[in-house]
Amino acid sequence: MTSSMFRSPCKIPSMKGLEQKSYVGLKAATYNVRINPFRSIEVACQLQRFDSAMIWPVHAHEALLVPSKPAAPTITTKPAMPPMPSKLAKPLIDQPLQLNQRPRRNRKSPTHRAAFQESNVSPENFIYPLFIHQGEVDIPIKTMPGCYMLGWRHGLIEEVAKARDVGVNSIMLYPKVPVALMSPTGEEAFNDNGLVQRTVRLLKDRFLDLVIYADVNFDEYSLSGHGGIVREDGVILNDETIHQLRKQAVSQARAGTDVVCTSEMLDGRVGAVRAALDAEGFHHVSIMSYSVKYTSSLYGRFRKVELDKKTYQINPANSREALIEAREDEAEGADILMVKPALPSLDIIRLLKNQTLLPIGACQVSGEYSMIKAAGLMKMIDEEKVMMESLICLRRAGADLILTYFALEAATIICGENRKLVFNY
Repeated sequence: MTSSMFRSPCKIPSMKGLEQKSYVGLKAATYNVRINPFRSIEVACQLQRFDSAMIWPVHAHEALLVPSKPAAPTITTKPAMPPMPSKLAKPLIDQPLQLNQRPRRNRKSPTHRAAFQESNVSPENFIYPLFIHQGEVDIPIKTMPGCYMLGWRHGLIEEVAKARDVGVNSIMLYPKVPVALMSPTGEEAFNDNGLVQRTVRLLKDRFLDLVIYADVNFDEYSLSGHGGIVREDGVILNDETIHQLRKQAVSQARAGTDVVCTSEMLDGRVGAVRAALDAEGFHHVSIMSYSVKYTSSLYGRFRKVELDKKTYQINPANSREALIEAREDEAEGADILMVKPALPSLDIIRLLKNQTLLPIGACQVSGEYSMIKAAGLMKMIDEEKVMMESLICLRRAGADLILTYFALEAATIICGENRKLVFNY
């Protein structure tokens, strides 16, 4: 894989007394490999596959209206549009409505709309999720156009460099562990020379100030694909699994991870991991807890999604249960509360924002990403606009951080067109 990797000479300036940062001067990336993953041949192949599926059904009464042969083309000259009058020929009403408020006054020009915009999105809000494997070749993920299973050394380093060039300095690592290293009790998760641990050390050597989030999760190391140790009768063992997760979090912290992410919705995991980190002297390592993780159909199209995880993930119909989980995680010492999936959970993000002073994260999962990509490919939507709108909606709901596969693309747009503060579509 080749790419034009460069370091932007522009720094993000800060002004004394102000927290706001400017992205003017950051270079918009010109990478064609991942930003626009559909080459012409690939587009043709995709369209061939989708054509038959995208024929709209015709009802019986409508079929009578469909000609058996295409009508002969007719050449018509489109009449010129008459000029718009500068004012009405005569007033339609005697006097304007007597309104106390006319909210449109605050929307009458781009300057007004920018001045009163309530929510903004910037590269600093993004966490870029990256999949890694032990090989050297970057493997495309078929169901997630533009995403790759990256070789843990070369491909990963290039992708992180691209993200940093446009202001994204936080990443999340998801490993693809070889089946030979999986086990019922997941010992590979706390191997100090395991894939995640080696990768963290490599990245910290190259990018000292990079913020690395790592998944404290059992299913990536388990033969069952479940988020916990499975008993013979199929029951997920809560406390026994947490005993292993404690070791995993400490091993990741030892490698240099900045934030460990407890993501399997087991009872008491946050408190146990916090105690284990503190006992080993890792008081500075943060915990981002997946406090609200719904058992959603939008998860991992390339993982074992057929598994029933309803005994530890939350019913998507419940909101009060989500608040119970979040309050418990905060009491146990979580530093950040994460909600997953993102867009179907805007109400939960807002509920948490009103209930806690902790930062709120939103995880825009693979299904959300793939739907926007697929609809964009089929020209059903303007992909770029829908992508940006989805991100600003998460910020509007109250998300401080957004874990999104769109991080690199969105940050490139923001930096290239200076749209950090103006969402003026």
